[in-house]
Amino acid sequence: MACGYFKAGVTDHEAVFHVTFRENPFAGQFTVVCGLATAIDFLRVFHFTDTEVDYLGSQRGNDGKPLFDSRFLHYLRGLQLTCDVDAIPEGTLVFPNEPLIRIIGPIIECQLLETALLNIFNFQSLIATKAARVCLAAEHDPVIEFGLRRSQGVDGGLTAARAAYIGGCAGTSNLQAGQQFGIPVSGTQAHSWVMFFENELEAFQSYARAMPNNCIFLVDTYNSIDGIRHAIEIGSELRRQGHEMIGVRLDSGDRVALSIKARRMLDKAGFPNAKIVCSGDLDEYMITDLKQRGAKIDAWGVGTKLATGQPDAALGGIFKLGAIRRPGAEWQYRIKLSEESAKASIPGSLQVRRFYQPDGRFMADAIYETDRGVSEPAEIVDVETEDKTKIPRNTRYSDLLVPIFRAGQLAYEQPSIEESREHVRKQLSCAPPAILQLNDPVLYKIGLEQSLHELRSSLISRAKEQAQ
Repeated sequence: MACGYFKAGVTDHEAVFHVTFRENPFAGQFTVVCGLATAIDFLRVFHFTDTEVDYLGSQRGNDGKPLFDSRFLHYLRGLQLTCDVDAIPEGTLVFPNEPLIRIIGPIIECQLLETALLNIFNFQSLIATKAARVCLAAEHDPVIEFGLRRSQGVDGGLTAARAAYIGGCAGTSNLQAGQQFGIPVSGTQAHSWVMFFENELEAFQSYARAMPNNCIFLVDTYNSIDGIRHAIEIGSELRRQGHEMIGVRLDSGDRVALSIKARRMLDKAGFPNAKIVCSGDLDEYMITDLKQRGAKIDAWGVGTKLATGQPDAALGGIFKLGAIRRPGAEWQYRIKLSEESAKASIPGSLQVRRFYQPDGRFMADAIYETDRGVSEPAEIVDVETEDKTKIPRNTRYSDLLVPIFRAGQLAYEQPSIEESREHVRKQLSCAPPAILQLNDPVLYKIGLEQSLHELRSSLISRAKEQAQ
């Protein structure tokens, strides 16, 4: 496509693209946007190396001749980012059809960013959203991300750990993620450690000698109740040596009954502060169920279903063209049609305005076209139902997309991972509680600002007439 634009002589034409999505994941009613820091790292060094250009030069078409001509390859060698990029900060709650990122600049530059930006935002937003859901289910209990062994490759494991931490997890078992991103790390022994020794008691003793200040004993290798007894025995030995065991981990069996029994045994033995950690194919629904049934669990190790975003494979983000502009001319809107009118794209250069209740909770979001602004009082139109919602005059609001790059230069003070994580917490506290619930969550009010709705409707009608 970039080569096609080059040979069409439109390298000086500008475009507006948006990264957006149509449905919240996990049958929920919110999404946590994540991936901006990774995108910034990518955009700051965006260029083609000589090695990459030489590789492109080696590609052949079906006639055996070079796929890309030398003029285009020369153009790529000197290509640098000159776009304006705006985005919604990491950790913000977002909703379908809202632009997560807006890119304005030369058509070739914009188009070349598509796959990378979708790859970054789709996966990280999916995992951050899953983590937020799991942490909501755990209420105030800490959740540790345990998913590296089953995550989608090495890079997937790293980015999943980062996104999960931003989404609310207290730490990760992935040491490289801890080193690279500053995430707290946590881990215990595996069943193979216990199985290596002649018996469970010897295994716990050996672990306690090796790491007396990090003892969480995995008690279900053979018999969980016996394992708890052995953990208490070794915990008593540690205490006599001036150390304190952290607790025990349950990875299988009836974790409600076992956790209740474990709590009684630990308390009776003088270990009321010992933690009971639960792991083993957990997700937000299982955690909710265990808590509702009275499980005495203090912390949760959540692996596969968190790090892989089960049951959804991807967020489903899309990269859509909103407008183009020839040098010295006005913007020309562009729209993609669909047999379902709700799936037609949204034209223009888009921004999101969030309105707030007097108590600070979210009221509604309006997607608007930047050149047209927002009327006062505002009126938004639902993309699917076309239901209208009026926003009272003088309602407090904020515009969500903020400047990230200007003319290719970074213009954004990047928050720390801790600040992004805290931003998620504040966003969840300001969201209407009904949209956060796991079962039958309520739709959040979001729509197109009235003038944008009218523009979109007129472009759809015009495009349909031209197609006849």
